[in-house]
Amino acid sequence: MPARKIADILQSKERIFSYELFPPKTAKGLEALYANVEKLSELQPDYVSVTYGAGGSTSKSTRDIINALQNRFGLTCMHHLTLINQTKDVLTEIILQLKADGIRNILALRGDPPAGEEEFIPVAGGLRYCYELIDLIRSVGGDYFNIGVAGFPEVHPNTPTRELDIAYLKEKVEHAAEFVITQFFFDNASYSDYLERAAKADINIKIIPGVLPITNFTKLLEFADRCGAYIGKDIHDIFGPLAHDPEQTARQGVDYAIKQCEDLLRRGAPGIHFYALNQVEPVRTIWKRLSEKV
Repeated sequence: MPARKIADILQSKERIFSYELFPPKTAKGLEALYANVEKLSELQPDYVSVTYGAGGSTSKSTRDIINALQNRFGLTCMHHLTLINQTKDVLTEIILQLKADGIRNILALRGDPPAGEEEFIPVAGGLRYCYELIDLIRSVGGDYFNIGVAGFPEVHPNTPTRELDIAYLKEKVEHAAEFVITQFFFDNASYSDYLERAAKADINIKIIPGVLPITNFTKLLEFADRCGAYIGKDIHDIFGPLAHDPEQTARQGVDYAIKQCEDLLRRGAPGIHFYALNQVEPVRTIWKRLSEKV
């Protein structure tokens, strides 16, 4: 069965559910990933996304994993693609390879600078902005690809104002982005505000919230610090005292994620995109319990 475009799935269903994976660094990790995907595939996700390492460091791994997910498990997939440290010619070749492999969905990203580099400096012959990557994908693949982009309800950490953040999103939409997946957040009011700001800017594509289930409070704080996500007092109050109790943290994390997802769907979210961190749990439990309620 040919891979479907995510935008088509969004049009055909009121709510869609998906999850994100990342390429493991070892053969053992890859074997474990496929074992976990086999279990998660029972949830019948609408699509699965696979990340792309800084500067294209996992380019082949990402493509190989998506080919396996599509051909072995019959899953619709989305390939993350960043422009950092890659020339236009290299990116063109990657896009052609994706098309040849039958990969139809791309999440177009500028990407983060490699470790140790704080400021983004385009390589010679490379691109600077995400909209340029969208243009390149369109020029190489035409309408074959469905292109998604990232969104930041709490504003991208390198963007000084909410107005400018929405202006950047609108620019990507004007260059043919077709849907948005957000960075994870916990303050659902920021998502509602993001939808309102997008609507005022005449951004009419679907904005799917990204949800990170809480399994490790210490690591959560590290993640949040890197990406600028706000961790409210309620999370500190619930999970701070449980920092050294993994089992209780996992139980509370499931309950918290279910409540967050239910509220997001009530606020008009077209679905949920889970950051699964290559694990079966707690996404499987959250997904099943959420499905029973909605």
